[in-house]
Amino acid sequence: MNATCYAGVIRISGSHTKTFEDKLIVESRVDIWLNGEKLIGLIATPLELEALVVGYLISEQIISSYREIITIAYEGDGIIRMDITAKKVNHSSIARLNTEAVMISGCGKGHTANIDPEKMATVVNQSNYRISAMQISKAMEGFMEHCKLYVQTGAVHTALLIFEDSSYLVAEDLAQHNTIDKVMGKACIEGKDVNHAILLLSGRLSSEMVAKAVMHGVPIVASRTSATCLGVKIAEKFGITLVGFVRGERMNLYTMPERILVS
Repeated sequence: MNATCYAGVIRISGSHTKTFEDKLIVESRVDIWLNGEKLIGLIATPLELEALVVGYLISEQIISSYREIITIAYEGDGIIRMDITAKKVNHSSIARLNTEAVMISGCGKGHTANIDPEKMATVVNQSNYRISAMQISKAMEGFMEHCKLYVQTGAVHTALLIFEDSSYLVAEDLAQHNTIDKVMGKACIEGKDVNHAILLLSGRLSSEMVAKAVMHGVPIVASRTSATCLGVKIAEKFGITLVGFVRGERMNLYTMPERILVS
């Protein structure tokens, strides 16, 4: 499946016009079927869909780990059907998703039942991972090197997960919440320890983005942009270090500043 397509564009610059073929991002509907029943439909970039599904199911607490998945298969083009067979499915989480889900503020369409801090059944992040402010600055300086689809289209978000050994995973999608599910899904599939990692995001640190970090156990989340009030409250409640406005050597520490070393 292609993640991009081309469209004819007329560019206006003052009194001049230019006609050319522009590269656009593809939006696909992705229907997730779990054990023979439709769970949800997402709008996503048709790349790395297995990782997207794994990350989504774990972040919504429908399964506890990648080991619970038996098979994943998909078919279709315009509307993509993802069929997942899994054991030990949390039916209460599915019921909550169906009855209490809200539309989230990320780009694209999606909803979640896990942005209410009173209902996020998880433990406070106890990670002792620490990183220097300079390391965060350098990581953000190189962030654009990983935004290949953004460079081509200007229409997607990026999530970059950097581990203690400097290895990393990256995901792009038109919706930022999908990028987090994708990159976390990759980490789950590869058996990576995210408890000693930092998650860099291209967009705002809103409630659903922080909630997904909580569900997956990432201790530090950073972005070039700001946090929201609920995003900060969730990070504070569940022990997530939240870093915003990372630009050059400047950054704002909203919560759990002890994980960030300042020289």
